[in-house]
Amino acid sequence: MKIIAHRGYSAKYPENTLTAFRAAAKLPIYGVEFDVHLTKDHQVVVIHDESIDRTSNGIGFVKDMTLEELRRYDYGSWFSKEYTGEVIPTLSEVLAVFCHTNQRINIELKSDIFSYEGLEKLVLQEVESFGMMDQVIISSFNHEMVQRVAKLAPDVENAALFANVVLNLNEYQKIIPAKALHVSLPSAVRQPVQEAILKDSLVRVYTVNEIKYADVLLKIGVDAIFTDEPEMMMEYILNKV
Repeated sequence: MKIIAHRGYSAKYPENTLTAFRAAAKLPIYGVEFDVHLTKDHQVVVIHDESIDRTSNGIGFVKDMTLEELRRYDYGSWFSKEYTGEVIPTLSEVLAVFCHTNQRINIELKSDIFSYEGLEKLVLQEVESFGMMDQVIISSFNHEMVQRVAKLAPDVENAALFANVVLNLNEYQKIIPAKALHVSLPSAVRQPVQEAILKDSLVRVYTVNEIKYADVLLKIGVDAIFTDEPEMMMEYILNKV
């Protein structure tokens, strides 16, 4: 079972910051995951929420601000004063951290509330400029976006995210089409996901921060887990070998 650092090494450092990503890049793990939104001036930035309220000292939606405006705020002090001065990173800045590693890069396209026209194409262009098309996984809860990625870049691995599982998961996967299924921890132990694993679907599970759940998932044969605690989970896997 592989380990993917969720929003970088987010248990130890402020999520989706260059500090969290640099820490994750030093670990001998399978990969890293992060989220992207689009700014008012069409820059792809790495942040989980549609707004900057939770993870900065500012207020407002990412879509309503330019990159310059977003960078007036601090994205580290909410986590600890030690990380005061962290800025919102661009996709290119994060790709630069990982382009010389062997880690897989899971880029989640966000559109929970707002849709970002052209986000798929912009992300793929950035990835291609770094020569990382075979290193990335592009995922989304918005399965229309997953479909567009499949059409724009059929050789790039895509993944459909699910908060809840659907019946006939394998058939649905073919319709999208999705190369991997990313499911929530509770969903992973339910019958549709179990059947997908038995039919050799690539199943990865989020967000797993406790050994007792990692142990269950290892036994049922999931491909990878997303975790805020990559070092702890890495040690757990090494002790199982």
